Amino acid sequence: MRFDDRSVAGAALAERLSHLRSAAPVVVALTRGGVPVGAMVAETLDAPLVALSPRKIGHPSQPEYAIASVCEDGPVVAGDEGVDGFDATWLAGAERDARREARRRREAYGGPELGSAVSGRLAVLVDDGLATGLTMRAAVGAVVAAGAARVVVAVPVAPRDTVERLATEVDEVVAVSVPEPFPGAIGHAYVRFDQVEDGEVRQLLSEAQRRERASASRATSSS
Repeated sequence: MRFDDRSVAGAALAERLSHLRSAAPVVVALTRGGVPVGAMVAETLDAPLVALSPRKIGHPSQPEYAIASVCEDGPVVAGDEGVDGFDATWLAGAERDARREARRRREAYGGPELGSAVSGRLAVLVDDGLATGLTMRAAVGAVVAAGAARVVVAVPVAPRDTVERLATEVDEVVAVSVPEPFPGAIGHAYVRFDQVEDGEVRQLLSEAQRRERASASRATSSS
């Protein structure tokens, strides 16, 4: 299965999540590629949309190779090889820099802190796809630390082993497509897979916040 773009993927994913609408979920979209997908899910479920920016910690000699991932808050999630063999001072600095960047992005994109958005609620974590799932696992840790009552991971495409691993860490995993063999890169599941720019993220979050205010106003008027 290939999706035309992230919006089409989001619409397909939203159909698979319709059973969650009555639970009044909060959609937590991973930046940046997960935001267009999450925006479609949030609109369909009439749910708030929040952005979350997990950051990878790269190997000191091979920055492209991620050894761990972390969000603004929550635990550091190590890759399969672990982080015990790395210099503790270097690792602490890398973690601090990654958390600072995650915080900067949240402030730049706007929106509430994670705790005020998800505490006591169902958090639906959305991305445009998964490969190893390392950043998604950091996102799971962050929403759990922020007090989410339940956690669902929802993506258009993911490999089976990643889905099975995440299923042991959250309440539910929803993936529209689980190709076998996995093509190796998320972009292969899309016809158009352009980079999502910061301006698009801010626009989608702003539109979601306007919908939320309008929905709250309608609810107040009818009560």
